Amino acid sequence: MTALFSFFLDSLRTLFKGPPLYWAWLGFLAIWVLVGWGYYSDQFDEGLIVTGLNDQVSWGAYIANFTYLVGIAAAAVMLVIPAYVFHQEDVHHVVLIGEGMAVAAVTMCMLFVIVDLGRPDRIWHLIPLLGRFNFPRSLLAWDVVVLNGYLLLNLAIPFYLLFTRYCGRAPNPRVYLPGVMLAIGWAISIHTVTAFLFSSNVSRPFWNTAVLGPRFLASAFCSGPALIILTLQVIDRVTDLKVAPRVIATLALIATVSLQINLFLLGVEVFTDFYNRPEHAASANYLFFGLHGYNALVPWIWTAVGLNVTAVVILTLHPLWTRKSLLSLACVLLIVGVWIEKGMGLIIPGFVPTPVGEIFEYKPTATEVFVSLGIWAFGALVFTLLAKITIPIEEGHLRLRTTRT
Repeated sequence: MTALFSFFLDSLRTLFKGPPLYWAWLGFLAIWVLVGWGYYSDQFDEGLIVTGLNDQVSWGAYIANFTYLVGIAAAAVMLVIPAYVFHQEDVHHVVLIGEGMAVAAVTMCMLFVIVDLGRPDRIWHLIPLLGRFNFPRSLLAWDVVVLNGYLLLNLAIPFYLLFTRYCGRAPNPRVYLPGVMLAIGWAISIHTVTAFLFSSNVSRPFWNTAVLGPRFLASAFCSGPALIILTLQVIDRVTDLKVAPRVIATLALIATVSLQINLFLLGVEVFTDFYNRPEHAASANYLFFGLHGYNALVPWIWTAVGLNVTAVVILTLHPLWTRKSLLSLACVLLIVGVWIEKGMGLIIPGFVPTPVGEIFEYKPTATEVFVSLGIWAFGALVFTLLAKITIPIEEGHLRLRTTRT
């Protein structure tokens, strides 16, 4: 218990030590969190009327961010597999950074669900034993299980690894490897269940496709590694944790192949929609070309396609992606492109047109924009604090006093 108390105390002290850049970054994030909280306070008082949502389009920016972040959380497995399954020591050195990103992403997922509720005080109905959880009949209950389970795994495993290293001991593989293997399968499940949440809506034919789950996973395994690459580049520059080039190359390869698969699956969907003209072709037509003079999403989706195609060209050509600046550019383009594709390009067309043919165009309000930015800032804050504790322990600078040399 003494060692555990020292671990928490030293971790807390570490959070309050840092250069001016560290404090400036925390202050910047805190400001955006407060701005988002201010806008959400108004939404809490007034209700969802202050958003662009309505009875026809009931999911918007909040659920778009939720869907995207579930993929970011699942993508942490792209560091776990090389580190623990293929025993790549270079990747093993930074795997806990990916775990920290998963924790931050799942935290943001839960916050986006809460702010999307008109009556967040009723969320207790989803708590087992207290409310009507409806497990296993409800897909929403499945989503609660997989997200919370994944969060617990990504908290428990890194805690054990960090605590044993803090105490100067080598982690016991028999203790953490079963959890790691479980987390690998669990990472796949969280995004698969999210895809099922959409495809199970029988009145929304745009989502009724068997490739929705594979598309979700492919997009997650390209945008997630891209975000991890950018994060590791920053960490390598501003901290003592040095990232081996092999780690970046591995993540770039994963992102490249996944983006190629994602674009292929998108092409399959487009061919099916516009060649066979199935029931949900109206939504696809609205998305890509507009429908009856309504075309608010057309610039969004074609921007996403352009960004993703540009990114895949850079990542596929070896002379291009090996240049650090172009690799970073490709990652930024990929992240934004996939966010648009899985957000505005997936959520909104599912509601337009409605089952009775009505067309209501959705546009996020300032409230939705600033609340979303506040949640993203909070997630970045969570990740920063977790990384601030993880890095000195990984580097051997933070140890139990009796084991320090």
